[in-house]
Parts: sequence; structure tokens; C-alpha cells
Amino acid sequence: MEKYGKTQELRRRMAELFDLPADLVAGLSHMELLGDRQFFLEGHGGILAYSDTQIDISAGALVLRVRGAGLELRGMTGDELRIRGRIDAVEFVR
Repeated sequence: MEKYGKTQELRRRMAELFDLPADLVAGLSHMELLGDRQFFLEGHGGILAYSDTQIDISAGALVLRVRGAGLELRGMTGDELRIRGRIDAVEFVR
């Protein structure tokens, strides 16, 4: 765990030094929620669980859990994914 913290700190400093977006340098996921109907995620590690009420997504050290009703995976590439349906919650699971 110590090594992970040092790596993150180094990446944060590099972002500041080169005036780069911190999320890009740190390898963090970028997400957008459009109302309660669409969810967009860049920088995922794949789908871990999928149903029409819950989708679990690998996002580095965390799992993103999208809960709702009528959830559908509308598109997915190696780096991005889109979910559509009634989104009730987006949770970070450690």
C-alpha cells in the first residue's frame, strides 16, 4: 500500500509541474452522469457483474456500482462504457 501512495504522489506532482489534468496523469477514471438516465465512464477495467438493476465496473483500486432499473450497457470499448436506464445510485466500493 505504501508504494501505491508514493506513486500517486509522484503523479500528482508531475501533473502540477507540467500543468496537466491530474486525472489523466494519475490514471484515474473519468465519469459523467447525465440526469438520472445515462452514465459514461472513461478508464474502466471491465464489467464485473451485470443485471438490469446493478452493474459493477472495475475502476482501478475501486469498484463502481451503478444501481437502478432497466439498466443497459449501450456501448463499450477497451477504455469507455455507456450505461442507460433509470440510475438511482453510483457507489464507490472498496
